[in-house]
Amino acid sequence: MAPETSQTLDRGVRLMLTVAEAPAGFSIAELAETLELNRTVVHRLVTTLVGHALVSRDAHGRVVAGPALLGLGQTVRPVLLARTTPLLRALADDVGATAHLSVAEGDEVVAVVVVEPGWTDVHVAYRVGSRHRLDEAASGRAIVVGRGQSPDPDAWTASHGEVQPGAHGIAAPLPREGGLEASVGLVSLARLDEERVGPLVVMAAREVARALGS
Repeated sequence: MAPETSQTLDRGVRLMLTVAEAPAGFSIAELAETLELNRTVVHRLVTTLVGHALVSRDAHGRVVAGPALLGLGQTVRPVLLARTTPLLRALADDVGATAHLSVAEGDEVVAVVVVEPGWTDVHVAYRVGSRHRLDEAASGRAIVVGRGQSPDPDAWTASHGEVQPGAHGIAAPLPREGGLEASVGLVSLARLDEERVGPLVVMAAREVARALGS
């Protein structure tokens, strides 16, 4: 038997997640179409969320992320760092390459945690907040692979110089059961041994998923 859930809460959460991914915001009509809900329902949800500062209406009446929602992101980041940094550091130091956790944001992928290896003289400097299209590079394509109907749990993707010339990457998707569309990856100036490094990245992705409660 499926667990009993709150339909209204589910709709409100979906609305907030949708708005959070769109800096330009949405009109009520656009939200209704995107969420496949009646405009009256969307209007009531927005009014409620505005009252809690979780969404706001800009000068043109578009629904955008509110200060409380933005504040939640800042609150979550230290927890994300604390839970994932040790795992990414172990991966980075094991391989001698920069490790990262990247998440899907609309049709792009953005790096949210980056850890550089501690013992190498030269490595890729990958900035937190770096983003590119989902169909570019290993980190994005790994997320796409994870969206498949029956994704291979041992799958990884590789890329060579697609976003940064001379850089090579390997990434694996986080198990999708947790609902977080993300990947763990490595980026290096030297070619990575896919047969050796691929399974290490897959294992790290599973460990990160467990650390995040996925």
